[in-house]
Amino acid sequence: KVGWYNAVVQPAFHLPYPDDTLAFVILSTPSMFDKALIPFVKKERSKIIRDPVDQCISYHLSRVKEKFPDQRVDVMFDYEILPSRKPKFLAQTAAHVAGAAYYYQRKDVKHDPWGKKKIYGVCIHPKYGGWFAIRGLLLFPDIQVLFLEQPAPVDCVSTEEKRIELLEQFNFHWQDGRYRDIIEVKERYSEEQRVYFATPPAERFRLLGLTQ
Repeated sequence: KVGWYNAVVQPAFHLPYPDDTLAFVILSTPSMFDKALIPFVKKERSKIIRDPVDQCISYHLSRVKEKFPDQRVDVMFDYEILPSRKPKFLAQTAAHVAGAAYYYQRKDVKHDPWGKKKIYGVCIHPKYGGWFAIRGLLLFPDIQVLFLEQPAPVDCVSTEEKRIELLEQFNFHWQDGRYRDIIEVKERYSEEQRVYFATPPAERFRLLGLTQ
């Protein structure tokens, strides 16, 4: 429910819908690259002008909208920003309140070692660890779900020691991706996908055989 999200974020980030409005958080799993992105690039090669991943997600979510011709469906993407330069929604908070992934933050550590350093939080999925991404929200403004029960996200990094290790790796060593394997995972990004996301955005077109 939109109300679960609005209850835990600052008013500036509130979604402008009634509390009982139905919303879905969209995640991409490790297989997205091979099952969605590569076929999309091959099919839409001439139309890709921006970011191939963003355009691929947009394409697939527009197809989801088409499945509900009698419903109003609003889509928000993780990369969209407001005129104030703030994101349209806080993706990790949305994933947490929906029960999709646990958003580990500094407040989840009782005795943290970081002093005055800024520490960013990170979502971990019980099946994919850090090998996934939050891509957007699907909102159904005309559907009110009064009796929907809120699922708790799975607390899969449950010890103080592991949480410190996770936040340490994510904040200070994120490039090596070790934080993604803080738990045992069922699936990881393919080697091709790792290379793609490790490459500066401007050079990614070449990896997919595209001219920018």
